[in-house]
Amino acid sequence: MTLEQMIALGLLILALTLFIWGKLRHDIVALIVMIGTGLSGLVPADALVEGFGHPAVITVAAVLVVSRALKNAGTVDIIARYIGPFTKTSFSQMAVLTGVCALASAFMNNVGALAVLLPVALASAEERGRPPALLLMPLAFGSILGGMMTLIGTPPNIIISSFRANAVGAPYTMFDFSYVGAPVALVGLFFITLIGWRLIPKERKGGVSGDALFHINDYVVEARVREKSKLIGKRMVHLEQMTGEEIAATGKVGPDGQIETPDPWRTINHNDILILRADPKDLEPWIDELGLELITDRSKTAMQSEKERGEALHLSEAIVSPDSMLLGRSAASIERRSGYQLSLLALARKSEPVRRRLHNVRFQAGDVLLLQQRGEQQLELIQEMGLLPLPERGLSLGQPRKALTAVLIFAGCIALSMLGILPIAVAFITAIVAYLLLDILNLRELYSYIDWPVIVLLGGMIPLGTALEASGTTALIAGSLLELTGNLPAWCIIALLMVVTMFLSDLMNNAATALIMAPLAIAIAGGMGVNPDPLLMSVAIGASCAFLTPIGHQSNTLVMAPGGYRFGDYWRLGLPLEVLIVAVAVPLLMVFWPL
Repeated sequence: MTLEQMIALGLLILALTLFIWGKLRHDIVALIVMIGTGLSGLVPADALVEGFGHPAVITVAAVLVVSRALKNAGTVDIIARYIGPFTKTSFSQMAVLTGVCALASAFMNNVGALAVLLPVALASAEERGRPPALLLMPLAFGSILGGMMTLIGTPPNIIISSFRANAVGAPYTMFDFSYVGAPVALVGLFFITLIGWRLIPKERKGGVSGDALFHINDYVVEARVREKSKLIGKRMVHLEQMTGEEIAATGKVGPDGQIETPDPWRTINHNDILILRADPKDLEPWIDELGLELITDRSKTAMQSEKERGEALHLSEAIVSPDSMLLGRSAASIERRSGYQLSLLALARKSEPVRRRLHNVRFQAGDVLLLQQRGEQQLELIQEMGLLPLPERGLSLGQPRKALTAVLIFAGCIALSMLGILPIAVAFITAIVAYLLLDILNLRELYSYIDWPVIVLLGGMIPLGTALEASGTTALIAGSLLELTGNLPAWCIIALLMVVTMFLSDLMNNAATALIMAPLAIAIAGGMGVNPDPLLMSVAIGASCAFLTPIGHQSNTLVMAPGGYRFGDYWRLGLPLEVLIVAVAVPLLMVFWPL
């Protein structure tokens, strides 16, 4: 092994370690690795940023924007309108919701499709009196399965296609992935609908309604005692007695700004700041009754009576999505980014108790926020920040009058690509321009629709792939693997490659997994002297199969809080699903992509 190969292999191991460790965001890891390839001399300094101009990177960015345009136009929402009549039984409810989500995911971003249907699923579960936990994990898995079916269904497919273009001179077309991806998705959906949902732990589906998932004990609010409050002179214990235990005092903010555990017999004074737990529906009638005001930071009042403010205030509930711009930010960022039209009143977090002042809490994916809004038309602001409105506060149904136009433009760009008139990246850029001209996309917010961490991840990891190939490290790893598996039949090697890819995808970003495993698949195919297609396709399938953990895919993370799931719940349904996918996909690969 040469020095260059040792350095390249060391950078690969570093990347894998940091991805699996999870303390650094995946885009930061990619930048660290990119810098490492430059400092080590494996990649010329002037070529380090060439990855950001790679066709795969541009295509992924364009697909994210096109997905947003289809969502804006109400394409999926129109379908969602007609789901209601088909949800009378548990089977039909799950089959329809999961199937629609999978179909939508084939043509738009997985998380985008799930974001549209998550509020629909919650509302449907509430209407039918069924536990949302029964629906949400299957819904998330359906969004992942749907991405397998087309070139644009998921970023790994686009990455695999670009590697294929370099290896054999031609990328995959839009529906090349469908030969194996569609049957695998269909079998997976049948398994989830008929059997898989029964593997969700019973305690997650035991009569839990959609409203109960965000029960009063989950909300934390801060309230200041006003001058003429009925609580002044009362004891802390009297608060629950006066409200019929609808509001519980769990803490008090001390003079140093720290939360203190309240003494039940402590006297309540003017300007005391109390930490309360309550349902938002129970708060409003008691605010004026008790003489309280909800606050979002040390000084600013978040809620006063309509009489004092001179305008009506409304409450909305929303979930922080995995790609929200609020991740890692505080409550103040909501006010700034909404032009002070929205403010945080309360926070629910399933993973851990909230032990800090609300203005000090940093948002995490899955947090449920109770927002105060001025006026009734703030849904667009909520969605622009990457928040998913819960059904109790309304659901956007897009712009139905533009849905057909959006679909025709989308179909046109697909046709241009399939006929070889335009490369897929250029075809989607053409569609984006058309959407902008027709006001389906907002020019001012255009670039906010791109998942920049994913783009940085791709651009930063491409130099490592270049370094691995140029130094011969990929060929070295492939040769070592072939020596270990030399006596195995080809289908076993394909299955092994798929399983390894699945394992990595469950622990790290699926796009990063594809970037690491695709060149290895090509090198193994070269060592075997066979067609690289079945091996590349096995990587594509494996990279999409992140079903064992809530961190393997954004869709899994998104449903964790509203579904009330725990970290260890996912493998119960995900493991048999992955075993089934391997059993179905490997024979199909041998048939449709022969060696």
